[in-house]
Amino acid sequence: MTLHTGWLATSGQTRQGTRHISVGATTPAAPLTARSGILPGTGDGKFRVGGLWMSGNGPMTATVYAGRAVVQGPAAQGTYPVTLDQDTVVTFADGDPLNARIDLVVLRVYDDQYDSSKRSEAAIEIIKGTPSAAPVAPAAPPVSLPLFSVKVVAGTSAGSNGILWSGTGIVTDLRVTTASVGGILPVYNNAAVPGSYPGQYQDNDNAHFLQRWDGTGWVAYPKEVGGIAANGTLPTGSYVGQFRETNGVLQRWNGTTWANYHPPYDHETITTGASALTGWTLSSFWARRTRNGVVTLRFSVNRVGTDITASSIGGIADFPLVTLPAGWAPGTTFDAVASNSLASGTATIYPYTNAQITLRDWSPNATIANTSGLNVSATYIQ
Repeated sequence: MTLHTGWLATSGQTRQGTRHISVGATTPAAPLTARSGILPGTGDGKFRVGGLWMSGNGPMTATVYAGRAVVQGPAAQGTYPVTLDQDTVVTFADGDPLNARIDLVVLRVYDDQYDSSKRSEAAIEIIKGTPSAAPVAPAAPPVSLPLFSVKVVAGTSAGSNGILWSGTGIVTDLRVTTASVGGILPVYNNAAVPGSYPGQYQDNDNAHFLQRWDGTGWVAYPKEVGGIAANGTLPTGSYVGQFRETNGVLQRWNGTTWANYHPPYDHETITTGASALTGWTLSSFWARRTRNGVVTLRFSVNRVGTDITASSIGGIADFPLVTLPAGWAPGTTFDAVASNSLASGTATIYPYTNAQITLRDWSPNATIANTSGLNVSATYIQ
């Protein structure tokens, strides 16, 4: 195993080593620190991270494959670029007779100038966990990058079939990614790590969208600029007026919840333009027309002539009430409802030829007295 580290050894940094550790990758974490992480990429481009991968190759041994990383120390120490230039085998200790334990595989940097370790090098190490009925992984040592945790069940040894490398819950990939400043970080086990500056980007492979750090959280970039979020990608809205598609239904975030979106229906409304005809005065008029020609109207008139009394079967002479505003008459004859607090009847709305509304019948034996009011309402298509 050869682990190259930059500007760490007091002597012996070779040209080859310097070339290897020129990784050009520091995702800022603070003004003087960077994120520790693995440089992404694989030979075929099919996977996010291939460097420092680990797989079992024997009952109690595993191979850590070549790769490049940066390991951040305390701010005063700086960031250590590290390259493992060949695959390396690590060996796990036998399991405890009674309880399982969890071991931690780490990439660790020793720097005698700061830790008085008498070592100035990087190493792949296994940090042995404590056996327990409910084991947990040990803490990572200072200036190290966790790579994998491995569960070593009770009684595990080379003579007892060893570690079940393909078993569920045995090996956990803990590697995280890093990228050069200004680069888009490919998320890998670090989707929830806060950003370092507004305008930083990360590609969230789990959620399948690009995200931008806005100073307080990661915001899906297309959605931030008004794009419609795809089905299942946005449980909570980021701002009032944001849209998402949910099972074929367009929804709008109102600040509290997602509400099915009903676009405003284009319409025009008028309250003037109608004219009362002989024997009536107009007290109010209101009409609305949608873009597809559906008209709803209501008006009130008062009688200023002789009383109107219907026959025993509701018959009356035709009494023209109003003329509609220009352009608001129907394309054919429609009937409207006429009423007051005592009785009701029918008013006919004539088409564009005269655009009049005429009272045609009334409740049997009922009277519309002089000065009494009459309301007419209708909905029709032009």
